Amino acid sequence: MLAARIDGNAPLDCILAMNRALRRCSALLFGVLHGSILQAEPAWTARGQAAARADNQGVGTGDLSAAAQPSGRGRHEHTPRDAQACVPYPSHHPQSPRMLAGAWVPDDPRTIDFDRLPRVRSRHSVVSDVRASNGVNQHNYLAHFAGRFWVMWSDGPGIEDRVGQRVKFATSHDGLHWSDATYLTPAPPDSDRDSAYYGTRSPHGFRWIARGFWQRGDELLAVASLDEAATFFGPSLRLHAFRLDLDRRSWTRLGVIAEDAINNFPPKRLPNGQWMMSRRSHDYKKVGVQFLIGGRKAIDQWASFPVLGSSSELSAEEPFWWLLPDDSLMALFRDNRRSGYLFRSFSVDNGRTWSKPARTDFPDATSKVHGLRLSDGRYALVSNANPRRRDPLVISISNNGLVFHKMGYLVGGRRVDYPHAIEHDGHLLVAFSGGKQTIEILKITLSDL
Repeated sequence: MLAARIDGNAPLDCILAMNRALRRCSALLFGVLHGSILQAEPAWTARGQAAARADNQGVGTGDLSAAAQPSGRGRHEHTPRDAQACVPYPSHHPQSPRMLAGAWVPDDPRTIDFDRLPRVRSRHSVVSDVRASNGVNQHNYLAHFAGRFWVMWSDGPGIEDRVGQRVKFATSHDGLHWSDATYLTPAPPDSDRDSAYYGTRSPHGFRWIARGFWQRGDELLAVASLDEAATFFGPSLRLHAFRLDLDRRSWTRLGVIAEDAINNFPPKRLPNGQWMMSRRSHDYKKVGVQFLIGGRKAIDQWASFPVLGSSSELSAEEPFWWLLPDDSLMALFRDNRRSGYLFRSFSVDNGRTWSKPARTDFPDATSKVHGLRLSDGRYALVSNANPRRRDPLVISISNNGLVFHKMGYLVGGRRVDYPHAIEHDGHLLVAFSGGKQTIEILKITLSDL
């Protein structure tokens, strides 16, 4: 049974009241950010179920691309009072738990029937498969650069992150047909196959962990962490960068770009022109997670800013962030205390300070999430929303990056996790790991979302 309050933040009654209000309204839809509040949009109905056009927020439990007809014209005069009290906003309601809305959302979102979510059409390919050798393939990241798709991942001797692990990459002209895998990083120091510690979890050996592609100006950089392979993480933890030599299809090691740091995704631009990425230090379980800001003058110049409460309110893991329409920032965290929900924090000063992380109503399997803002303005979040296991991988859609009104089934029936997504030429490409032993790609036409 759920507690009466959520970690001292917004009461659970707020969540339940909003769901009741949404059902009474049949399909209350929140609009885009306008001024200081979220405006409500007219309800939409489709044959036999609530749905929406691609350029409006849907609440449907059917095909995400289902055609819809408006049931009314103009904006609602007001949002129901109990619902309006729960609307999140970075500057004055950052503790709101609201991340899901729609007639399809039960009072307890963890009870969503994830296996019956609408299927999203996609084409599928396998980049790498190490099941036969009982190796590990995970931490996959995508990029499109110089007319080709690039994917990188951690590849090592056994599950997972053991001594001797390296980073591999492959390329493709269409995102479906991939080159043979090639090593991106060298062998970790004194940790190659001839090491006595190879394939073990030991403080005497090292491992590389893939951390993503960073397109900085006209260069493509690959980021990877290096540390001792005993725990998460070793005391010599550092973040390294490699520069692509496009002519040779090889990578030149540039050296350390951040001390005592591992990111979760590569740096992204802030509105002020600086770059930002998350940071976990080797002792992050005690001190919490942080964000690194800088990278503009030099790739190794960063300042670190903490997310206060990320080790007390939850056990924050694998941070993700994106830019909201008003240029404020929203960060999501998986909770290693296994609350079964994502936590959320906001910044209104370009990442210098963050609101105390608040538990949302968005269920989570204690797994990595990734998302992006699409070219049509919508937001897409890819995650393991089933709190019981990392199956299936789902995609959720929002018009404002705060509240999600659609959720669709991408792939499942087995363990699938570590998503990373990019948009290119009318398609969304989602990379993921299958059982931590395969690197796979889904290619989705945006009009199907």
